[in-house]
Amino acid sequence: MPSWSWPEIKQRLQCPVDEDADYENTTWCNRDLIPIPPERRTYGVWSYFGYWTVSGSCISAWSTGSTLLSFGLSPQQAIGAVVLGGFLSGLLAVFCGWMGEVHHIGFTVSSRFSWGMRGSYFPVILRTFVSCMWFGMQAFWGGQATRVMIGAIIPGFAHMKNYFAESSHLQTNDFIGLVIWMCGFIPAVLIRPEKLQIPFFGCFVLFCGSCFGMLIWAVSQADGPGNLFHQPGSAPNTGWAFMFGITAILGSWGSGTLGQSDWARYSKRRYAPTLSQLVACPLTIAITATIGIIVTSASNKIMGGDIQWNPIYLLADIQEYYHSSPRVRAGVFFASLGLVASQFSISVVLNSVSCGMDLAGLWPKYINIRRGGYVMAVIGIATQPWQLISTADKFLSVLSGFGVFMAPATGLMLADYHIIRRHRLKLSDLYRGDSNSLYWFRSGVNWRAFAAFTAGMWPLLPGLAGNVNGWDDGQWVGWVRLYNLTFLVGLAISFLVMWVLNYFFPVDGVGVEGPFIEGVIDGVSNKSDEEAAEAGEVGNEKKREVVSVA
Repeated sequence: MPSWSWPEIKQRLQCPVDEDADYENTTWCNRDLIPIPPERRTYGVWSYFGYWTVSGSCISAWSTGSTLLSFGLSPQQAIGAVVLGGFLSGLLAVFCGWMGEVHHIGFTVSSRFSWGMRGSYFPVILRTFVSCMWFGMQAFWGGQATRVMIGAIIPGFAHMKNYFAESSHLQTNDFIGLVIWMCGFIPAVLIRPEKLQIPFFGCFVLFCGSCFGMLIWAVSQADGPGNLFHQPGSAPNTGWAFMFGITAILGSWGSGTLGQSDWARYSKRRYAPTLSQLVACPLTIAITATIGIIVTSASNKIMGGDIQWNPIYLLADIQEYYHSSPRVRAGVFFASLGLVASQFSISVVLNSVSCGMDLAGLWPKYINIRRGGYVMAVIGIATQPWQLISTADKFLSVLSGFGVFMAPATGLMLADYHIIRRHRLKLSDLYRGDSNSLYWFRSGVNWRAFAAFTAGMWPLLPGLAGNVNGWDDGQWVGWVRLYNLTFLVGLAISFLVMWVLNYFFPVDGVGVEGPFIEGVIDGVSNKSDEEAAEAGEVGNEKKREVVSVA
């Protein structure tokens, strides 16, 4: 058995490096953090349509729209909130993904020019926390969908005795389904982001089949969208409830839009993601949520009882309602298969890749996207997501609560990149961890970003506390209503504060730009043959000055 010294063990644990690589693993750099080279830019216009159909056509979109019915909005009002929220999410995705299209860098590296090389750890850790929470909920839904799918084959599994305490909000068969779903998710993490287009398409087709199959069943059996679809809302204040619905949508997709550059950096050409961001994003979210609302309304007329806003639970109820007949079990099996596939894709798209890259930014030598995805999976399950989504009110509170932190981070980044720096970055300095970097600021921290973030966050905290604890009277009413505008208010305040602070306290290096590697622009050497020959670089355009400051 070979005996390895500690330095050899550390070397073997480091992230893999490409053959003939022009980078090396450092405190700031690895394969998943560098600007994506041309040969790895594989996403065109239709690839991004696939991305957004996966992101927008999912259980989250279905449940968010129909949950608004439980919150007191009428179906028409809920659809309006979803459409407007989806459009705003798409607009944010365009501006947040700009740096990915132009510079081919993701959020993890982009945060360094706003927060500072060391200060960037804060937004990265923040987004990692949100991603882990989201993954936990998505994985639990995937486990429940797996449970329903198995129950369609083995009806007794649906009525399996529960060995968990009632207060845990976790059923034994749900836990078994979660374990099985995780066994399928773990291999999916091994697929590189630039190779995910075909899985995107397959999962989208399966989920669409589930959605339209349930829609056809519900409308045909109820002879229309159902009575609930025509009933007025019951919210005490429709205006604020409507704004809260928009906040729920922005909170749901806020983390994804903030890190849109994680995927836009794979674009083959400029503006390839733009059309899908402006069209596919709001369209898929709105259509999926609308189908969810119609099916929820129609199924309530068919089966009665409480409003069933979760499609997974609805499928289980359908099987029970028709006494597990063979035809119904077949339909439930294929419909739940689409939900299982959707949870696989959404967990990879919005959670695994982005969170994996964020974790890679915290420890680049030893964590890459794949390893980070596995760390996220462990943390996500440890958050006990079944407690977070046990009721409709808690579900919406969790979604909206994320916006308190995501909105200020989005606002200050947009102000810094689009207004202050005007899209100009010196890429090599984003991988240099000393005072020679333009983005070192003071001790590696840009205090302006923290000030802007705090300014955008603190006015929303009292409302968050009041909303979660049900303090909706007296002095808390104003705070709660302000909180209902979380994403819009937080983004606007941090945007303005960041702009003003940089006007009165300007930073060095604004307007300076440069490539990741000296002499190489967008993967192609800009030296003449004579200059390259003098430098000993003929026949090797990719040889670069490696930034390796630890």
